[in-house]
Amino acid sequence: MSKTEEILDSPLDDNSPLENFPIDDKKIINGWAMFDWANSAYALVITAAIFPAYFNGVTNTYDPDTGELISKNIQFLGMTLKNSTLFSYCVSFGYLMIASALPLLTGVADYTGRKMYFMKRFTLLGSLSCMALYFFTGTSTLMIGVIGFILALIGFAGGQVFYNSYLPLIASEKNVDSVSAKGFSMGYIGSVLLLAANLAVILNEEALGFSPGFGSQLAFVSVGIWWIGFAQIPFNRLPKDRPRPVTSGVLKKGYLEIQKVWGELKHMPNTKRFLTSYFFYISGVMTVMMLATIFAEDELKMDTGKLIATVLIIQLIGIVGAYFFAKLSGWLGNKFSILIMLFIWIGICVAAYFVTKETQFFVLAGVVGLVMGGIQSLSRSTYSKLIPEDTPDTASFFSFFDVLEKTGIVLGTFIFGFLGEMYGMRISVLFLILYFVIGIGILSTVKIERPVVNE
Repeated sequence: MSKTEEILDSPLDDNSPLENFPIDDKKIINGWAMFDWANSAYALVITAAIFPAYFNGVTNTYDPDTGELISKNIQFLGMTLKNSTLFSYCVSFGYLMIASALPLLTGVADYTGRKMYFMKRFTLLGSLSCMALYFFTGTSTLMIGVIGFILALIGFAGGQVFYNSYLPLIASEKNVDSVSAKGFSMGYIGSVLLLAANLAVILNEEALGFSPGFGSQLAFVSVGIWWIGFAQIPFNRLPKDRPRPVTSGVLKKGYLEIQKVWGELKHMPNTKRFLTSYFFYISGVMTVMMLATIFAEDELKMDTGKLIATVLIIQLIGIVGAYFFAKLSGWLGNKFSILIMLFIWIGICVAAYFVTKETQFFVLAGVVGLVMGGIQSLSRSTYSKLIPEDTPDTASFFSFFDVLEKTGIVLGTFIFGFLGEMYGMRISVLFLILYFVIGIGILSTVKIERPVVNE
């Protein structure tokens, strides 16, 4: 047996808990942030930029003689749907699956001491599924596209919850906002670099001798390689698993671990109110982020090159936004900073309803970028401050946070797709305002302070 295997298989030493791992160590923090660098390529290239436009393009029906668009309707499992609606439903279904499984998996991970184990497995699933999208070329291979996209989404979302759970273990409370922002910023930088390279190939397909769409297929493969490759850095730098032996009752123990955390949350009213607020406003945030390119392609008829350029604008400004709002939180506090961003998100939805020109959409995309990184980064760091100090079972605590996000995405994207099918996407965008209004109302009652667990 190798030394690595001996470490992974050794029983958990309760006298050397993970919270004794070095705090605020630059090498460890940089290694942690590299997981964002690695998996954000999926979030940008697959979810936001290239795959949505590619999905619509290869599932549209065109006149073979004139090349004009005939229909956006496709057949799937006996249903006739718009391709943009099917894409929304795929997002909803994928997040519903992971939201259902994560509470149990994080409970098992905390009980057995196997955070890294699950983080690696989800990363492998996601990266391989991205590469499988290479074989999705049209309606004849639609099932490959749907299953590959959903499994990649599950891999991304599943790995993210275990990644987030390391934050309070590696950063002190005074630095948690800036460390969280560093992770998101590294994700934006890395994903932008890969997207720019993919964009150069896609825009020069003919000059390179590629058939139409082949550049996008190569992009899907590049995301998988990038993801699994750079993930090796955090895998090597973050605290190693010290697993307990797996017993026949491990699933029950995992469930009891979650039940224990839920019991603790019942005595933390501020934390519960924050999670409730987060559920509503993140539904709106993530729906806008995931379906913005579908909106632009469907409503404004923007081509793939302009869509990708828009996403690049969002990501680059997102780097600035994440650090700006981390600084702002130091001056005004987390709660007030998040409230400012939520009012900006309401303005974004109102403006999107009236957008008719590409230039207007570019400006709106810049505003989205400003608050996109800030809202995600501050929400994550705020929740970490609301977890009791010296908590070893952070994966279980963060599972509530991540499950709410995933369930919120299910709610947001499903209703967006349903209203879009019935009344058009502009009504869907306007409906998102309700999520932000409810989030603001509940967040205004929250006090951001470190809770004390009842003994």
